[in-house]
Amino acid sequence: MRFLPRLLLAAALATTTLLGCWLLLGGHRDDPTSRAEEAAPLTLDTFLHVQQLRKKRLRAFCSHSAKVATLPESHEEQAHMLSSVRVSTKLDFLYCQVPATGMEGWQRLLEKLEEKENVTVPMPLPYPRQHALQTQLSKFNQTMIEAMMGSYTKVLFVRDPFQRLISAYMQGMGSRPSFSSFVQDILDRGQHNASLESKPLVSLCRPCLIQYDYVMMFGFLRQELSHLLHRAGLPKDIHLPEFTDTQVQWTYKWLSEQLFSELSLKQKKQLSRFYRWDLSAFQFSNSLLSDLLSTPETW
Repeated sequence: MRFLPRLLLAAALATTTLLGCWLLLGGHRDDPTSRAEEAAPLTLDTFLHVQQLRKKRLRAFCSHSAKVATLPESHEEQAHMLSSVRVSTKLDFLYCQVPATGMEGWQRLLEKLEEKENVTVPMPLPYPRQHALQTQLSKFNQTMIEAMMGSYTKVLFVRDPFQRLISAYMQGMGSRPSFSSFVQDILDRGQHNASLESKPLVSLCRPCLIQYDYVMMFGFLRQELSHLLHRAGLPKDIHLPEFTDTQVQWTYKWLSEQLFSELSLKQKKQLSRFYRWDLSAFQFSNSLLSDLLSTPETW
């Protein structure tokens, strides 16, 4: 019985293509920041309004937390802090590379754009333009890092942390006998020793240090990314990859309830505390962990 949820997920994921049309017409959505976001198609004005709300919440979180807001002078500290941040020097994009947030399609899109000789961003930069492939931000010196953080279009992809955990669990099905033991292993290791798949987004992407221009929410990527690319000055006829995040939202909503029931109350509360920064910085009102989150006195 311990393996039943994983078997059911495999069957459910196989049906997401058939469910896609229904979901796009009114299925479950994860970010109710604005009711207008539930409508299709998403207008540019609505997109910009939602972005303002997401960034406002993020600024409020940063203003009340003790998160790092300045770049350390030590190159070793910079490399550690910015290890998940990637840049496209040809397209002037900076983004945080975190698994299971939907940015994989975004990364493939950038790779295709970088291959095109006639695609560049019409934006003057305060330094000579470089034409290197996507690479870690920490590979550059501090002057270049600060210049890129100030002039590049900065994109952050976010997703309900509990859904990220489920995705990581499914990726390594055979390594843990149950979801409960998988979660307990993460809790025992703690945030400092957490893997990339389970570490909170705030710790990986440093949104209080990097002033992201766009916060992209899993579940809305296809429509939101088309507006983002248009705002960034890239060609309108770019063919977007197939994003399936909208379709799988319903499946993960169902699975979240199943796997959440496997956890003890203590584990649930510990997970809520483990992801308290993400739950406070971003709008995950449908997250099962949000109900257990009490406002901490210190971050």
